[in-house]
Amino acid sequence: MHSRSRLFSWLLFDYANTSFSVMIVTFVFPLYFKNIICQGDPSGDALWGAGVSISMLAVAIVSPFLGAAADQSGSRKRFLFIFTLMSVLATALLSFSGPGWVMAALLLFIVANIGFEGGQVFYDAYLPDIASSRSIGRVSGYGYAMGYLGALSILLLLYPLLRGGVVPENIPSLQLSFFGVALFFALFASPIFLVMRDRPARDRSRPDFARAAREVRYTVMHIMQYPDLARFLMAFFFYNDAILTIIAFASIYAQNTLGFTASELMVFFMLVQTTAILGSVVFGIITDRIGPKRTIVLTLLIWFLVIIMAIMTTGKSLFFATGLLAGLSMGSSQAASRSMMARLTPKKHVTEFFGFYDGTFGKASAILGPVLFGFISSQAGDQRIALGSLLVFFLLGLLLILPVRSGSAMPETQDM
Repeated sequence: MHSRSRLFSWLLFDYANTSFSVMIVTFVFPLYFKNIICQGDPSGDALWGAGVSISMLAVAIVSPFLGAAADQSGSRKRFLFIFTLMSVLATALLSFSGPGWVMAALLLFIVANIGFEGGQVFYDAYLPDIASSRSIGRVSGYGYAMGYLGALSILLLLYPLLRGGVVPENIPSLQLSFFGVALFFALFASPIFLVMRDRPARDRSRPDFARAAREVRYTVMHIMQYPDLARFLMAFFFYNDAILTIIAFASIYAQNTLGFTASELMVFFMLVQTTAILGSVVFGIITDRIGPKRTIVLTLLIWFLVIIMAIMTTGKSLFFATGLLAGLSMGSSQAASRSMMARLTPKKHVTEFFGFYDGTFGKASAILGPVLFGFISSQAGDQRIALGSLLVFFLLGLLLILPVRSGSAMPETQDM
């Protein structure tokens, strides 16, 4: 039986790093970048989308190779520490950014997001080690619930600094909030590095990246030996693209299209985190009951409803309701997807395969969506049309996942 301290340290890392996600990727910094750093220039949307896409592309390229190297050398925790440190330091440096810092701030954000997203690969790869096949859905759900609890905590903690709004007069408080995020991330991420132990290495050598590259090439060439895994990864690519795009542009859409004030945005995101916690826990339990595939299909249908409601929304009240539903589906779809990947992954190559899941397919999926959203929004002059384009991504994900057999094999019995 796995110790409670290992499980708690794993959950606490999700509590820590989601503070970065909500403050730097989703809510405050996107507005700060466009309204303060870019001083309201319309090109801010395109630059922000490009920054998200570049950071995701970098992670997509290196994750499978680093994952294979971590599996080969047993140094998963070392890689997690390096990426976490990158994110924390770059986020702390963002506290110095201000008007006119366009390229410098964008570069720091890209480094911070590479650290955040890259670390997620090694963090997620611990899931099969700390949960049994019967509890993997619940544990994955608990992880996301802790993450959203962390997001809610950082919003409440930094509320005194944020209530002045994302406006030039409030720049010192906003800068201090970014430093607060870095400190929060570092503090609550620390236990995993003290408690967690890696599985034994395949050999005692240092990471061999040439060998890792050969293993990744082998995996790519033979991935069709795992047809359900291949289909799932393609489905995940499309529906995760849409989800990450919604996350990246949620605050900009709410403010620019619906006229949300800073205080209303704070309340909105707190409510979203609350229902995301509920969705992660409840659907984590449902995943263990009905299986991850059926859970994902259910959440994708909810996402269709979310998009349609957001497009039709003209008032703030309905958008609040839409946000509550989005939070419910966001936590549940992410938790069920991680459970699905863990079920389909051979243990011998768990970090390498999670490199493909979190990296090649997870992060690469975030390249197309933000760029497409920014392009359609700038060309059509209407963010609603850009939002509607995401329905195509959800539809493709739904069609691709329907043939997948989620219970075809479990990690304990799979091998290369």
